[in-house]
Amino acid sequence: MRVLTASLITAALAVAGVSFGLKRADIREAQIEARNFPEGQFVNVAGRDVHVVVKGEGPDLVLIHGAGGSTRDFTMALADKLADQFRLIIFDRPGHGWTQQIDPEHDDAWTSQSDSPRAQARHLAEAARALGVKNPLVLGHSFGGAVAMGWALEAEAAGILILSGATMPWPGSIDWQYKVLGSPLGSALVPPLVPAVLSQDYVENTLQGVFKPDPVPDDYLSRAGVMMAIRAITLRANNRQVNALRPHVVEMSRDYPKLTMPFEILHGTADKTVYAEIHAEPLAALVADANVTLLDGVGHMPHHIVPDQVIDAIERLATRAGLR
Repeated sequence: MRVLTASLITAALAVAGVSFGLKRADIREAQIEARNFPEGQFVNVAGRDVHVVVKGEGPDLVLIHGAGGSTRDFTMALADKLADQFRLIIFDRPGHGWTQQIDPEHDDAWTSQSDSPRAQARHLAEAARALGVKNPLVLGHSFGGAVAMGWALEAEAAGILILSGATMPWPGSIDWQYKVLGSPLGSALVPPLVPAVLSQDYVENTLQGVFKPDPVPDDYLSRAGVMMAIRAITLRANNRQVNALRPHVVEMSRDYPKLTMPFEILHGTADKTVYAEIHAEPLAALVADANVTLLDGVGHMPHHIVPDQVIDAIERLATRAGLR
């Protein structure tokens, strides 16, 4: 009887602890969202909200962020440098920032086939068309590079810029964190509690690894909307998408030789998140009209470290595409 009573007390304390953690997580998520309010407008696509920032004048340039990112990764600095030359269409990808998942039945699901890079590209391209965008230049960073390749295969594009893009099949497997969070059990148990327990120091250390060997800009954490990525719904979406990415790029890469629009491919030689020799160089060999720029000693975030070289590549692409 004492053993049973002790077990019941332990179970009750565990439930109370989880309930407290979930409540604390809800409060922290609300605080994060209040500090990172939508900075653009919403376009409805098939009953789902797509968040997009539109600014500037000139040829249309679509910007697509990477894993765990949002519009703020571009609007905090790069967008202001481009807005006098291009009309910028900066998207939150499905499940990130303020854009809803493509399939409402999978908002909280651990697995879905509805948010492949090609599906995301079709969804965002539909939102772009609703804004009057025709034949844009498309820039994709990191995971957004795969979505930009999906856009090239699925929608209208005058030219594609792949920035540190994950576009080709890679050897080995993804990090263990993605595997845990991408599993049914891990996805059910971990994301709802992460906002309650994840410290800012941990996030800052993670950012240092992403930027390495380059320094993290002093204001990056506060201005880039980084904390939006620790919300439960974004954690699930991001980990699901990263877990499923390799089979999608295997399938997409078979169609890359069909693409005829001009490509600019920029990649840092010191990038240890997405390796240039695995992605940038093999991609350039597959597409018909590619110009590759390897950024010596630069890591995974060139648009923050060497923005002028990124802007030069965009200008080259616009000229090669006949938009200048």
